[in-house]
Amino acid sequence: MENKDTWKIIEEELEKPSIFKSRESLSPEYIPGQLPHRDKELKALASYFKHLVTTPGSISQRVLITGRIGTGKTALAKVFGRDFTRLAAEKGYKVRYAHVNCHRNRSLYNVIADIGRQLDVPVPPRGLSSKEMYDLILNHLDERDEYAVITLDEFHYFANISGPDAVYFIVRTYDAEELFRRLNFIFIAIDPVKLGFLDPTTEGYLLRHLVKLNPYTSQQLFDILKYRAGESMYEGSYDDEVLKFIADFEGWDKGGGGNARHALEILHVAGSSAEAEGRSRITIEDVRKAIMSTSREILTVSEAIRDSPIHELLILLSIVKLLRKTGRSELKMGEVEDEYNAVCEFYGEVPRKHTQVYEYVMNLSRAGIIQARSSGKGQRGRSTLITLPYGPLDVLERYLDELIRKKIQLGL
Repeated sequence: MENKDTWKIIEEELEKPSIFKSRESLSPEYIPGQLPHRDKELKALASYFKHLVTTPGSISQRVLITGRIGTGKTALAKVFGRDFTRLAAEKGYKVRYAHVNCHRNRSLYNVIADIGRQLDVPVPPRGLSSKEMYDLILNHLDERDEYAVITLDEFHYFANISGPDAVYFIVRTYDAEELFRRLNFIFIAIDPVKLGFLDPTTEGYLLRHLVKLNPYTSQQLFDILKYRAGESMYEGSYDDEVLKFIADFEGWDKGGGGNARHALEILHVAGSSAEAEGRSRITIEDVRKAIMSTSREILTVSEAIRDSPIHELLILLSIVKLLRKTGRSELKMGEVEDEYNAVCEFYGEVPRKHTQVYEYVMNLSRAGIIQARSSGKGQRGRSTLITLPYGPLDVLERYLDELIRKKIQLGL
């Protein structure tokens, strides 16, 4: 009887109407075939890197892409890299593209190693220094007569964690001597102000060629939603009214964040809700519920922490849990560390030592995910006080729990 009941449960779920034909087309990682309302920016990138198919090796181009979360910075760079390398190949030029996530690769060595991996550079078994690895990449390109466009995504994070010397090493690759220049760079940062601690010359290199992406208007978001809905959902499962409702909520000109990722997430959640209830069409009420369950702030943070190491996530979860339990606005470092040890035990992870825990807290603070400050005068002994300037905390706690479990399961 039990087998029959469970079979029936699964069968009924499988027979529910399906709204999605391709969920991945709504995911943040998906790189679309088209980029509505980014033609001007694509043309700018093509102009900046035109030398690679006219006078290759003559210069090493450096371009900075900036814009708020959800303005399409990563998609713009990846679409450009994908299509530019294909067009260059048609013209007989060997141009490679590598896209490095600087949140995942935080040190200079890891950034260089990831560039080498993506460019298929053979690395000897013995350990190499950052300089040796970099020279290996340059020699590899020379030997194969190849050129490369390297995108360093979330570059502001790398700059804050690794410091100005690491930035100097990358940005000013060809300063020392007159060489045939094979490496070119796209840097992606939310705000150039975050790079203001660099020396004036290095900052000048970065700001010389700037592509700024403005937040999307409601009409622009409607066009994006229309295109992506067509790729991801079956015809008849949504209508223009649903898409316009989302676009008007999120559109920059209507008081929203102008964030395409958030608009697409709302559409995804609304579709999932309708599908879970056995309906084949999304309603405005589904959208209203999706808006209530998705926080702009949480979405922004989720993008920032998606590639964080597991113990950084465990510390962030500890902060969230403790803020919820105590109802206070700030926590002491010692309290967070005690909670972190308990959270590690729950997930079967070995806690890191105090020094490493403090470094993770500082990383979260530098990235703007938490706020950490010294207690200063008036407190018995010095302590680091920690808080989160956003919410809702219950939504963030659920997201962190799911992300941590997924990373443990994948062994990340």
